[in-house]
Amino acid sequence: MTTEVDEQAGVWRGYLDPSGRQVESREEAFAAPEAVTALTKLTLHNGAVTFEIEAQINPNTYPFVLTGGQITSGICGAPWNITGGYLGDDMRLDAARAGGGSCADTITVVGEFVNPGAYRGTYGFNGTSSSFHHTTMYHG
Repeated sequence: MTTEVDEQAGVWRGYLDPSGRQVESREEAFAAPEAVTALTKLTLHNGAVTFEIEAQINPNTYPFVLTGGQITSGICGAPWNITGGYLGDDMRLDAARAGGGSCADTITVVGEFVNPGAYRGTYGFNGTSSSFHHTTMYHG
């Protein structure tokens, strides 16, 4: 590890990255972090319809940006690939059908956060987002 003398403070100074690992230079310590993703699970409910969702988010953003994942069941032609969106005070989830089937090509889910740990809103297909009501539970 390279150290420097801080003349003003009279101390030796080393460099650590955000995880606490020693690095060689100040530039390396403050370099842009690699993209981070975390998996979160959601369940969308609309009466008898239930969609299971495994979403990848960037936990270093807020609202949390959806970076990938899938709607794994409950919708015709599952799985559907998540193509974008976010989770925060509001939610938006955009997905495109990845499986076969004769139903819609895209889905958009929108909602507002309600306690405890859910979103209430609407969803729709092929460019609409207000066709059906839902409550989507957050599972972490």
